[in-house]
Amino acid sequence: QVQLVESGGGLVQPGGSLRLSCAASGSIFSINAMAWYRQAPGKQREFVAGITSGDGATTYLDSVKGRFTIARDNTKNTVYLQMSSLKPEDTAVYRCNVRGRLGPSSANTDYWGEGTLVTVSS
Repeated sequence: QVQLVESGGGLVQPGGSLRLSCAASGSIFSINAMAWYRQAPGKQREFVAGITSGDGATTYLDSVKGRFTIARDNTKNTVYLQMSSLKPEDTAVYRCNVRGRLGPSSANTDYWGEGTLVTVSS
């Protein structure tokens, strides 16, 4: 079993900042990549940012480039999302995603956190 625990969501004014954290625990053998997705009310889930565990390569949704930064601590199996210059359209439930294996010969599997709500409003 793999558990993902997210924290850091909340209410923030436009232009403000928040930092999300997601810690993976349990019987995971290796993590290949970690990412954040979000889903706003009435909209489909979308990819926000991702980072590989090897070389640390990052990928971002165009609308968050320059405002959000994803980082990871491999020693803690934790991924962070630093969000700055937040806009009302960033309001959504943010969910952590981890792609990893339970053993050396296991297939890669996606694991998901419960989600944390980020509300950007004055």
